Order: sequence, then C-alpha cells, then structure tokens
Amino acid sequence: MAYFEYSNSPYPIRQDIKKEFSEFWQRLAKPGSWWTGAERVAIAQESRTAVNCSFCSIRKQSLSPYNVTGEHGSDSGLDPTTVDAVHRIVTDQNRITRSWVESLPDAGISTEGYVELTGIVVCVFSIDEFHRALGLPLEDMPEPVSGEPSHYRPAQAELGTGFVPMLPREGLTGAEENLWPNGRNANVIRALSLVPDALRDWLALSSAIYLSVEGMANLIGQDDRSINRMQMELIAARVSAINECFY
Repeated sequence: MAYFEYSNSPYPIRQDIKKEFSEFWQRLAKPGSWWTGAERVAIAQESRTAVNCSFCSIRKQSLSPYNVTGEHGSDSGLDPTTVDAVHRIVTDQNRITRSWVESLPDAGISTEGYVELTGIVVCVFSIDEFHRALGLPLEDMPEPVSGEPSHYRPAQAELGTGFVPMLPREGLTGAEENLWPNGRNANVIRALSLVPDALRDWLALSSAIYLSVEGMANLIGQDDRSINRMQMELIAARVSAINECFY
C-alpha cells in the first residue's frame, strides 16, 4: 500500500518528505527492538488520542500531574501504564521527571521500551503536526506486520547525563560505529541512542522536516528549502517557546 501520496494536497509537497514519511510508516508497522508491530501501531494511534484527551487537559492545568486522578480516554488496547506514558509525552512532557522514568520498569515498561515508545511518539506526532498545520487529513495507520521484537540493546550504553542510558560521545563500535552523523553527538541526538533504530528513524524524518545534522552547519539556507536558515530558526524558536521546551 502506498502512503503519503498527497494527490489531493493544495500545496506542493517535496519528494524527500513523501519518501521519508512513507518509509517510516512502513518501519512503524514492523516489529521493533522492544515492541511488536501491533504494539508500535497502537502506540502511534494512542499518540493521536492523547491530543484530545480530556483527562490530560485537566492534569495539564493542575499544579502537579500527581494531584489529579482519572483515566485517559483510550481504545488502543494498550495497558494503562503504556497509555499514560504516551499521553504524558504528547501533552505534559516538560513535567516528566527522572523518578517517574525510573518507576516505569516496576510498572511493566522497560527503560529500553520507554525509549522506543518515545521515539515512535515523537516521529508520529511530528508527521501528524505537519498534516494539521497544512489542514490535511491524517494518514491512515499501517497494517501491523507479525513477528517478535529483537530485544537489541547496544552494549556501550551507559547511564550519565540523561534520565535513561545513552551511547557515549566517543569510541562507538560495531553496529553503532557510524551512528553519529559526521561525528556530531549533541545530547538531543544521544537521547534515543539506547534504541539505535529509534534514533535512525528520528534522524531520517528530521532531515526532511527540518534539516539534516550535517545541514545544520549551513547557516545561510539550502536550495531545496523555501525559507532561509534565519527564518527557519525564528519559527523553531517560537514553536519551542510555545511548547515550553526546556531543552
């Protein structure tokens, strides 16, 4: 099945955007490192439900997210802990704490599973926001592919800077030897590195929606972009401020 054809779009959509969106959608449907294909698609669907969750709206207005009790509106079939994790990332991410992240394994979500879940939510939400911004309908979810997750965990992952283990800045070997684009490894890149495929997905999408890591060194602008770098950064800074991005 073909995805993201944009045949009815009133706006021209670049080919690299169509390509990266479609290829991610196909990977989304397949078993990942810690979730099955069906679970990954359910997580993606739950990220859409979270946008209009009434309980999330109430919790967002509370001084502390722990002062409010209730249930998320959900029909994804995921367990309550997973549903809550997805909703927090979408609606209240700036109040996620280390203690909450560290409590997830006892609640049934491994740290590795949480990182992969985060990667799925970030990628799907980014694609969906692209559609919402242009007034386009959201793409139908892909049909899950059967199979089991690989449970691959990079041996070099270490706990230090963030709430979860990450790969070190220097000395990557094996399958991760070339994971850092041009050797660049800012913490925003390292954040998903406990699940390397989640990072690869994010890098591919980011290259199309925003800029590649290598392209960030170009402070003027790219020929295939309609606005220059200064305009891009002004928009990015404004959106970050509205979203209360603490990074």
